[in-house]
Formats: sequence, structure tokens, C-alpha cells
Amino acid sequence: MFNLFSMGTKAFEDLGGREFKDKFTAAAGAVLVDVRTAGEFSSGTIQGAKNIDFMSPAFKEQFLKLDKNKEYFLFCRSGNRSGQACNILSKEGYKVYNLAGGVGAWPR
Repeated sequence: MFNLFSMGTKAFEDLGGREFKDKFTAAAGAVLVDVRTAGEFSSGTIQGAKNIDFMSPAFKEQFLKLDKNKEYFLFCRSGNRSGQACNILSKEGYKVYNLAGGVGAWPR
């Protein structure tokens, strides 16, 4: 009748640095998204990342312009904002992955 036990289930994956990078590298046409502010982004990011600021009022509007058929790999400083963004976007039908531990977890 009511599926009360699935209410807390996430529709996205939190991945550690190596798994995140490997999965991103293997996914054809995947998009790497830095959800930090423009200032944080300009101070250094992962090569090839697109900046869509999660704190911006236009975040969701900007993302909704993107192709839902692609996979999106999101990260921030700690994994918190990107996790929140993944939660919102997965509910909109996007296939998203969160870099648990943030940008520092990306293998060099």
C-alpha cells in the first residue's frame, strides 16, 4: 500500500575519489560539475569541470537546461553541497554521482 521504508533511499551514489574518477573516465559523454562558488572554482578545480554554483538562486534553472540523457559527476569542497545538489537533481530525473569527501578526494 504505502512504501514507507523507501522514503530515505537516495537516488544517487556517493563515491570515493578513485571510484568517482574511474566511473567518470569510463562514462562516455559524462559531465564533471563543480558546484562551489565562482571564487572557489577560480582558486582551483578538477581539470575539465563545469562550474554551476549550488548556492546561486539560478542553480536549478541552470541545471534544468542540461541534457538528462547524460551522467553528471558533482563535487564541492567537502561533498556536502554536491550531495545536496545530487539529491535535488536525482529527483528531477538526472543521473548524478557525488564525490564523497569533496575535491580533495579526487586522486592526483
